[in-house]
Amino acid sequence: MSSSSTPTAAQPNHARRVIVAWIVLSLIATPLVAIFLGPAIPPGNASVQASGQTTDNTVMITILTPIICLLLVFFVYALSQFRKERGADLVDGPPLRNHSTVQFLWVGVSAVIVLFLAGFGTYELLQNGAGGGQGPNPIAVPSGSKLQVQVIAQQWEFTYRYPSYGGLETSQLVIPSDTLIELHVTSLDAVHSFWAYQLGIKADANPGVDNVAFLKTKGPRTFDIHCAELCGLWHGYMFSTGRVVPAGQFAAWVKQQQALFASVAQYMPPYATEYYPDPQRRAG
Repeated sequence: MSSSSTPTAAQPNHARRVIVAWIVLSLIATPLVAIFLGPAIPPGNASVQASGQTTDNTVMITILTPIICLLLVFFVYALSQFRKERGADLVDGPPLRNHSTVQFLWVGVSAVIVLFLAGFGTYELLQNGAGGGQGPNPIAVPSGSKLQVQVIAQQWEFTYRYPSYGGLETSQLVIPSDTLIELHVTSLDAVHSFWAYQLGIKADANPGVDNVAFLKTKGPRTFDIHCAELCGLWHGYMFSTGRVVPAGQFAAWVKQQQALFASVAQYMPPYATEYYPDPQRRAG
């Protein structure tokens, strides 16, 4: 038999190998990510909004895990199986075009993932308000009675007014546990951003704007407050600590603050949902 008729070695089914390895890795990695990594993603579970955001992040990273596994398997397999041998000529592999099955799966799976995430995200937004400012006319309004608290940003601190308690204004943010809070975020001068990290709340504070955000607290705890918008020279020092306390302790704290500021309460301007800076404040 001539050398030209010698049969060539059968090529392995690379696609099958990649798919099997991808399925095995995904079946191992996806539950581990969903159970252990997802719940550890910030912001945590200090409020209903924070818990919702952690759940959203868990869902997204769980969906993303098989995609990452596919890319990882593909690149590892390609690097290990299709390496150029030392001294061999560098040539391109055979091109693949018009593979209808791959194209259909790619478009179909991508469309399903995007539509699912869009629907899931919309549902979560309408359920809890998502912890972000929604402007003066929020679309997603949680049902139930609410305690209004106004967040007033200025260079370089936050102050807080409680319209339900005579317009009391204080430099401390204290809110009762297991309560639905309606935050009205605004500014007296520059653009700021109110960020209560552990509570999953972040809302821009703009002068002349009433930016509404909703918060459902859980058990007592402390939380960090930062300005998340570059607002001037001392922006980095615009932070404080807030507290979630039991209802009885909150009522006692309100009485204490009212007594503390009784002498200056008569000089406070009437409560308003928005403020416009005077020229000196506008200039910073």
